[in-house]
Amino acid sequence: MHAITIPEPGGPEALVWADVPDPVPGEGEVLVDVTAGAVNRADILQRQGFYDPPPGASPYPGLECSGRIAALGPGVSGWAVGDEVCALLAGGGYAEKVAVPAGQLLPVPQGIALREAAALPEVVCTVWSNVFMVAQLRPGETVLVHGGSSGIGTMAIQLAKAVGARVAVTAGTPEKLRRCAELGADILIDYREQDFVAELLEATGGAGADVILDNMGAKYLGRNVQALAVNGRLAIIGMQGGAKGELNIGTLLAKRAAISATSLRARPLGEKAAIVAAVREHVWPLIEGGHVRPVVDREVPMDDAAGAHRIVEESGHIGKVLLVVP
Repeated sequence: MHAITIPEPGGPEALVWADVPDPVPGEGEVLVDVTAGAVNRADILQRQGFYDPPPGASPYPGLECSGRIAALGPGVSGWAVGDEVCALLAGGGYAEKVAVPAGQLLPVPQGIALREAAALPEVVCTVWSNVFMVAQLRPGETVLVHGGSSGIGTMAIQLAKAVGARVAVTAGTPEKLRRCAELGADILIDYREQDFVAELLEATGGAGADVILDNMGAKYLGRNVQALAVNGRLAIIGMQGGAKGELNIGTLLAKRAAISATSLRARPLGEKAAIVAAVREHVWPLIEGGHVRPVVDREVPMDDAAGAHRIVEESGHIGKVLLVVP
């Protein structure tokens, strides 16, 4: 098969479409003929040499895909060859074939095209596990989503609105904020021109956000705590703004607030399967009912993954950039 390899870490040009051995599904795995994958920030870090795959995972980038089941490994039940699926991966999505633990498979939701489904697994599992399973966002609460126009952000807006929450977002251009509003965001903050803490507190009458979903890490740590409501929950899912920050514990104590930080890729198989099962139970009906949809900025041929990475690194896109197998 062909896959995107990374012979040496570097810029987008480090991504090489090459002939590699076909994967073989092991115990409890299925082999998927990939139709499409999607670009995530973690793929960029892997390409740069900063985010190695977990032990035993595919060396190729790609944390989600869609396609059709080509073969079943030993011990797999409930799936059949030819089933259209999308999958949460620890790696290997930038390829024509990938072996996937059966617990990380999802059926393609009704009403969603097979290629489009590649935009779902990573973002939905990230948002549901952090905003709902960990931070326990409830109807009537306010959630602040940083990077509201990203793949994660566009999904978080829709899911939060679907459960009856009020949604605030940050984004860097008027067009991105406009798109966030179309998805249901109630409070729009241009982080380049406005102080998100001041804007959020003004919009909430000084109360702040009950939940904050943060992809920035260190850069926003102190300000996020300032923006939290009493009993607020800060869920950190990224480090785009650095890994080491300073925290005023007094402020955290006064607000009786909580901070969590999670990643999906290196979690044990059982934890991933539990998240995928929760997503299938709670989110798939919302998608099939037309309340939630993946937001796709554009499709790029997979053998031009370098071009797709440039698009994501320039941050002009809205939603997901897909990689389609040529």
